[in-house]
Amino acid sequence: MATELDNPTTCAIPSPIGYLEITSTDFVISRIHFTDETSFGPPASSLQMQAAAQLSEYFEGRRQIFDLPIQQQGSAFQQKVWQQLLLIPFGKTVSYMQMARWLGDAKTIRAAASANGKNDIAIVVPCHRVIGSDGSLTGYAGGLYRKQWLLQHERFVSGKTTQASLF
Repeated sequence: MATELDNPTTCAIPSPIGYLEITSTDFVISRIHFTDETSFGPPASSLQMQAAAQLSEYFEGRRQIFDLPIQQQGSAFQQKVWQQLLLIPFGKTVSYMQMARWLGDAKTIRAAASANGKNDIAIVVPCHRVIGSDGSLTGYAGGLYRKQWLLQHERFVSGKTTQASLF
């Protein structure tokens, strides 16, 4: 039986902080991740072109919310965490503890952090907006320098910082 995740293809687009590889079918995006080098070509499908355009708008400061069909495979708890990530506003951060409390139990902090780390759809599902309770940048599959860049970019675009802090 065919599903929306059958027969995925991957393309790559440049960004200010490395390549973004986008994996999708004709129906959904299942993965967006950073890499320093890629062997994949440019977007080939209309959905990949749409994702590339929206990501480009994000990096240009013209997009804060994405309108893309996404689907990740994961447990019910992981899906719940990923849905919560989508609710974190552009330019804002939350702590892992806040995330656990939103999920209904502060004791789930480690599980929430683990699910956050398993997010396969960078930027669109904004796991980069989750930080340590003390304000520290902790864990990011794309590298902490990219997490810092993304947070500074969003603060600048939303008017919460000056351009000088981006560089």
